[in-house]
Amino acid sequence: MVSEYSPSRRSLLKAASGLSAAVALGAGGVLATASAAHAVGDGFGLRVAERGENDPRMWYYRFETAEIGWKPAVNVLLPDDYHTSGRTYPVLYMLHGGGGDFIEFDRAGIRELTAGKPIIVVMPDGGKTGWYSNPVRSNVGPRNWENFHINQLIPWIDANFRTFAEYDGRAIGGFSMGGFGALKYTAKYYGHFASVSSYSGPASLRRDGGLVVHWANTTSALDLGGATVYGVPWDQRRVSADNPVERVESYRNKRIFMVAGTAPKTAFDWLNEPEVLAGQREFRGLLDRAGIPYEAHEDGGGHFFRTEFFRGDIDGIIGRLRKA
Repeated sequence: MVSEYSPSRRSLLKAASGLSAAVALGAGGVLATASAAHAVGDGFGLRVAERGENDPRMWYYRFETAEIGWKPAVNVLLPDDYHTSGRTYPVLYMLHGGGGDFIEFDRAGIRELTAGKPIIVVMPDGGKTGWYSNPVRSNVGPRNWENFHINQLIPWIDANFRTFAEYDGRAIGGFSMGGFGALKYTAKYYGHFASVSSYSGPASLRRDGGLVVHWANTTSALDLGGATVYGVPWDQRRVSADNPVERVESYRNKRIFMVAGTAPKTAFDWLNEPEVLAGQREFRGLLDRAGIPYEAHEDGGGHFFRTEFFRGDIDGIIGRLRKA
């Protein structure tokens, strides 16, 4: 395994903690913590259509929303002591990969991986091939995943759970398509997330003739009835807005964690990981030149969610965010 760690990260993050209050979300720059989730309800364009709150840690909701033409769901994983502590917690948003859904990380063992950790983990649907975007066009009704996550789900979570509704209270991560979504949301919505983690997520859309954009368009057509996320021809402004390597300054003063595989073994791996690895290396080079610290790992194997890296990453995330 090859690892990189930028030695100035610790000092810059310490400085960032003072800056982050200035970029926190909310009117007038003043944010109050959310009240306890006594009776989770509707709001922010979301109507709760189904709920499951019997498990002490993993709560489930399905919504009706004008932004999505079917009922997307979310798993909310609570800390062990959430119901007894009265404390307010930071939040990690975890975005699933292509072909996955809101229970992808539950299958991967996230309950055990976060046992005893003082953090809420929110795991929403993002469409089988939604690419965490509002598509240029859809032939099957609304599929505005970006609007759903940013404008509806985040404020709904903050209104219904005891969260720090601010920059220093939120992190985001994801696998594959979700790793891209995490990098994209972090850059486009600078004041939302203080930490970003990309597990085999593409960081460069235009390299190799725009191979990742072509892949996004081809796969998204399955969800969009033949339409595409970026359009044909491409909406170039939208590609640039979503492309991490074109948004390098937007990652300044944030904690950045990346991992990619170096040894594809299957045809599926070969379709994904070499492009992911090359794009992350390109991104790392640009971060180096900009003097922006990060933590990055290259690991043997192909395209899969690396739980052994998540174990260390979750502690780094909690260390960066406001303490419960």
